[in-house]
Amino acid sequence: MRTSSGNAIGVNSGFDFLAALKEAGMAAGVALALSFTIIGMRTTGQQGGLGVEFRWNAVAIAVVLVFIGRFLLVLWRQRAKPLASADRDRMMDRVGAMVQHWSKYLGAALFAGAVAIPLIWSDNRYVVDVSTLVLTYIMLGWGLNIVVGLAGLLDLGYVAFYAVGAYSYALIALHFGWSFWICLPLAGILAASFGVLLGFPVLRLRGDYLAIVTLGFGEIIRIILLNWYSFTKGPDGLSGIPRPSFFGLEFTRSPDDGVTAFHEFFNIEYSSVHRVIFLYYIILALALLTNFFTLRIRKLPVGRAWEALREDEIACRSLGINPTNTKLTAFAIGAMFAGFAGSFFATRQGFISPESFNFGESAVILAIVVLGGMGSQVGVVLAAVVLIGGTELFRELALYRMLAFGILMVAIMVWRPRGLLAHREPTLLLGSATERTGGDR
Repeated sequence: MRTSSGNAIGVNSGFDFLAALKEAGMAAGVALALSFTIIGMRTTGQQGGLGVEFRWNAVAIAVVLVFIGRFLLVLWRQRAKPLASADRDRMMDRVGAMVQHWSKYLGAALFAGAVAIPLIWSDNRYVVDVSTLVLTYIMLGWGLNIVVGLAGLLDLGYVAFYAVGAYSYALIALHFGWSFWICLPLAGILAASFGVLLGFPVLRLRGDYLAIVTLGFGEIIRIILLNWYSFTKGPDGLSGIPRPSFFGLEFTRSPDDGVTAFHEFFNIEYSSVHRVIFLYYIILALALLTNFFTLRIRKLPVGRAWEALREDEIACRSLGINPTNTKLTAFAIGAMFAGFAGSFFATRQGFISPESFNFGESAVILAIVVLGGMGSQVGVVLAAVVLIGGTELFRELALYRMLAFGILMVAIMVWRPRGLLAHREPTLLLGSATERTGGDR
């Protein structure tokens, strides 16, 4: 249909409704085909076997939402001129540079907020527990960031070092009765040894081949823990793992008067949330130690060697840098921090089993590093809060948590493949006498 001026209505108004309807209809058809069995049918336990529960209302809602969302997206794309890919990258680089420039003040604000969380929500154990979980993944993300973000080595088996640290602490504490503070460095050393053990066979591998080998290494560790029953108790796991003490003051209640040594020493009323807050501050201290170590070591020759290896291995060799030692140090140091986090995980849970260290954990940790921006310390914090804290907020929608997680990752890969704050500025620029000392890279 045309107006008196001879223009089509869709063109004159700036919208092509027919094209938008067609594209939205095709998207809705694909959504119907995918959700017909994934959402529409659900197996349920019944007497004598399994049954099938049909949820066609959920399928209809999913299809309608996809149709409306795609239709609005097409209309927006026709109406607004989207940013070109290069313009978008330049804009995000400016954001990353701004975050790097103000990283000291931003880091101080984040630190103050992290310290204040247990003080503000001291009567809400759930908030403190979720914050502890987020800090654990922040520490794991910072540890993996050494391997992936700084050295440029794709590691899909990082959870193996996490498991080594957890089982090292649990076995030593249960069999020898050593405290958490003695076992903590031992767990880190053992995890670093496994990092060197992994590094030697994969020195000549790069890219996808390295990722496949590290993935296999993670599965080997999990299968060993699962099948070596006499040593690790296999699928039954290890229970009764000792809790850390506060300078020798235990949080375990006495069977006589029901008061702990900690509460008796400070003459305060017993509350179970005090132990939770104490664990929170332990992981906060460990995470800050990881961040401090990473920021300092990247300015040393070994840190600059990691960046050179990440950018170009051939040029790295031509400059006289030994790629073998450089890769081994990256694997060992990254594994050491995973071992620290694993020992904390074991003492916090009080129970560990091989199911806690599957490939999904490695994928989540790697997603945190990639989403935040490889090499960015602040980016890891932002990604961990979004991926871990955000999914906890929607725990009631457990059926759709992983769906939302996948949609978020796809959106990031389309919008910003290098990560949200992937602003890479070398620690030392050639031809410049001034070192860049920004807090975040």
